[in-house]
Amino acid sequence: MHVNIRPLVKSDEPFLWQMLYYAARMREDGATSPEPAKTNPDLNKYIEDWGRPTDMGLLALHPEHHQPLGAAWLRLLIGEQKTISYIDDQTPELVIALLPDYTGLGIGSQLLTRLIAEASQVYPAIVLSTRTNNPARHLYERVGFRTIEAVTNRVGSDSFNMLLRF
Repeated sequence: MHVNIRPLVKSDEPFLWQMLYYAARMREDGATSPEPAKTNPDLNKYIEDWGRPTDMGLLALHPEHHQPLGAAWLRLLIGEQKTISYIDDQTPELVIALLPDYTGLGIGSQLLTRLIAEASQVYPAIVLSTRTNNPARHLYERVGFRTIEAVTNRVGSDSFNMLLRF
């Protein structure tokens, strides 16, 4: 499915919280909405005050209805915001998610390919963390991410840190 893609803006923040719910697989952890992410210090750092000078992201829109279907974004998480994926102060962390009804249609590939192209002009690399059983891992590998280590994530299960160097 071909979608329209545009840069994320501050007013997209409510949709980003919804996307974080799916990206962090919060439903598997018992959450029924994105609301707990807003007070979770392990999660809120990915969105809170969206629109910093180093933030970069894209929104996928339905080609006819123009409704948001998914988003992919990068944020530098340094200093006290460092995560288990931290590489260095120049490498942002990727978050990507789609509404469940729109997975498997190539939308994630479109978002990720375009975001990588834009990020490669600004950053030396991108890092992400994904649960070991996340089927999107194959997409990440296809676009060039490589597993660099296995880690224990915020809920105590296994994840992989993956890195894409430009």
